[in-house]
Amino acid sequence: MDEATAVPDGPGSPRGRNQDGGDAGRGRTGDTGWIEDALTTPLVEAVRDLDGYGGLVYLRSPDRRSLVLAMVTGVPRSLLKSWWRVPMGGALPMAETYRRDETVWLPDERATMVRFPHFTAGLPYSFGSAHQPVRARGEAVGVLVVLRSAARAPMDAEAVDRALRPAQEQLAQRLGRLTAAVEYDDEPVSVRLPTPAVHPIRVGLLDWDLDTDRCTADDDALALLGIDRTGFGGTLTAIEARVSPDDLHELRASRSDALVHGRVRSRHFRVLHESAADGEIGYRPVELWGHLVRGADGAGRMLVCALVDAVVGLTAAEAAERLPDALFSLDQDGRLTYLNRRSEELLGCGREELLGRYPWEVITWLRDPAYEDRYRAAMLSQEQVSFLVRHPGGARLSFVLYPDVHGLTGRVYPAGPPPGDEPVREDGSAVGALPDGAAVAPPPAPVAEARAGALYHVVQMASVLTEAVTVRDVCRAVSEQLLPAFGVRELALYTVREGRMYLLWESGYPEGFLAPFEGITLDTQLPGVHALTTRLPLFFESPEDLSGAYPGIALDRMSAWSFLPLIASGHPVGSCILGWGTPHRFTADERSALTALSGLVAQALERARLYDSESAVARGLQEGLLPHRLPAVEGLRTTGRYLPGTQGMAIGGDWYDVITTGRGVALVIGDVEGHSVGAAAVMGQLRSAVHAFAASGRPPQEVITHTNRLLTELEADAFATCCYIELDPRTGRALAVRAGHPPPLLRRPDGRAETLDLAGGVMLGVQPDSDYPVTELTLDPGSVLVLYTDGLVERPGSDIETGIDRVRGCLADTPVDSVEHLADRLVGTARRARERPDDVALLLTAYR
Repeated sequence: MDEATAVPDGPGSPRGRNQDGGDAGRGRTGDTGWIEDALTTPLVEAVRDLDGYGGLVYLRSPDRRSLVLAMVTGVPRSLLKSWWRVPMGGALPMAETYRRDETVWLPDERATMVRFPHFTAGLPYSFGSAHQPVRARGEAVGVLVVLRSAARAPMDAEAVDRALRPAQEQLAQRLGRLTAAVEYDDEPVSVRLPTPAVHPIRVGLLDWDLDTDRCTADDDALALLGIDRTGFGGTLTAIEARVSPDDLHELRASRSDALVHGRVRSRHFRVLHESAADGEIGYRPVELWGHLVRGADGAGRMLVCALVDAVVGLTAAEAAERLPDALFSLDQDGRLTYLNRRSEELLGCGREELLGRYPWEVITWLRDPAYEDRYRAAMLSQEQVSFLVRHPGGARLSFVLYPDVHGLTGRVYPAGPPPGDEPVREDGSAVGALPDGAAVAPPPAPVAEARAGALYHVVQMASVLTEAVTVRDVCRAVSEQLLPAFGVRELALYTVREGRMYLLWESGYPEGFLAPFEGITLDTQLPGVHALTTRLPLFFESPEDLSGAYPGIALDRMSAWSFLPLIASGHPVGSCILGWGTPHRFTADERSALTALSGLVAQALERARLYDSESAVARGLQEGLLPHRLPAVEGLRTTGRYLPGTQGMAIGGDWYDVITTGRGVALVIGDVEGHSVGAAAVMGQLRSAVHAFAASGRPPQEVITHTNRLLTELEADAFATCCYIELDPRTGRALAVRAGHPPPLLRRPDGRAETLDLAGGVMLGVQPDSDYPVTELTLDPGSVLVLYTDGLVERPGSDIETGIDRVRGCLADTPVDSVEHLADRLVGTARRARERPDDVALLLTAYR
């Protein structure tokens, strides 16, 4: 496909602009080209290859925390505003595709709802989507998304992957040639899909000397007239011979138009047209436009003409005007581009007032968000949508929307009332019925309701906040959702403690700007404080508005602000401050949406604050149960690490210990099933039991046997795994017992790392009389022994053996000069993971 068939028309077209107004592309991609140049053709071809109707390309942000929508085709950018920027760790198909580096295929809305309910909450429409990772220079840099009608022939995941692979490879090649890092941090560039093949509109040029009736025509004009150049005599007579006798006056009247008015405007006539199929003679409509040109001395009169093929434009418009139904056309964004006369009559509004605007903004009785939602449903499902509207005069109007990737055509006609629903007059006519040709004056404008898009922002935020557990989770969710959804550039979240305001989270502010406001009292004359104390949101649409209300207030680079009170269960929680980079007019629906969102945020913060308090108590309990320091043992260097899981109460039953015995030192690690305060309590009991049995001088087998019997007698409905190794530091000899626990790792003095194949028994707490065999080991000086829990080696979608091999490789590749550094390296991947399903415990022992 030729690059020119798809035209970028985003902000700063043809090149995107960054937020400071400069060129967005060169600084990111070097001198080899612009990012959109690399994306356009592969994106358009991916949509074609998957038989889709729209496509998106996300690229990673410079800070690697978000995926940013870089290019969109086939659907309007405005419908995707909530998804211009998505967090990499979010529960969204784009983010999961990037994280897992694998294709995600969602054939319909049911599959999407099951896997990604947050995505469906923001776009609750029937469509399918394919998400494929984009790679460049051997690493993931973004995601390619193709939107597909759910009504199309079904495809399996393998077929989708095959169809998108050429576009994926082409993107990798093109992005790989860019000289700078592949990243994006601007508004998305919109690209038009190629227009479907329709009858082209031809235009020809004709010069008509009005003094001599000599004519000069180009090839296109002669083709429209059906005249061969070799047989053209260059006279008006030759042209008139091709014009329908009924329309000769139209052509000749062009002369008087030019002489009187100096121009010709849309003279219509028909010319002979011979069908190539059957040789029959017919007529083809053409349209003539012209401008009179005189010589320098006023002599000579030349009419410079344009002949336009009127088959498409004129004929279609005339046909639409004759139809009894109302017809209208909307562009991709929902603005009206055409309506016929019957539309004016039924809608009670003139076309000049409607053209270029959203119908639901001009026609007050269409302002119900449900009607705008039907347009969104048609555009995102690419399926016909119909609905009924009751006109203020009482009649029912039926609307039918027919979409394609370039917009939609709508049809409106009076619909009969349900049987027995409509009263009738004495003459038998329905009360409120609209007679043909009747125009009804619009009623007074009602109070504007929240638009469908704004309502979905509220629904989506509510869905996201249900999974935000901690205060930090809530703050991150607000930042990642509110900023892109409302075009916000700055965000500050404050909380109230003991009558003072403290900053919880900020994004976008200049460094140090918020420092003077930390700890301010509730009688301070500031809008954020007043919004909270009066419980009323404040909106300022320009710096002048804000300075006028609060003289002397410190201003940053923002140009509009909203100050939202956070009130939960009737008591103040804090304030949310939003800033816009340009003067911003707050519509009624936006004010309503922001006010509703502030209530949701307040409730989520209050719930998260309670959770954080309870979690802090639980973590304190767990930290009290773990050893604060390990005993120093001659000939050994030991260190431990513990990382709580990120789910639930972030408290579990993993523990480790180093215990001196009469024969040497016992190295212990264990894992109680579950993540709760109860699991931590059982862990404390087991650790105490193992410590007591080991310190009493019992051999390793008896220590584990007695601990197992104790756990079964506790009736705690809990199971545990454990690995117990008693080591003699003088000789390096060791006795090991394993109860359902992952095998330890051993690094030899020469750097080789291996998995120790220890004989093992069942988990503790399963069978009270289980046997636990003992394995004898000998450690050479310079060896490093690694005990760990399964949280270190288990990953979603991967088996535990793969995780053990990964840790073993890291153990072999890391110098052992410092056990602290080695321990940090081994838990590094788990520490950086945003989602950690299980606790991680590690006990490292270097034998000198």
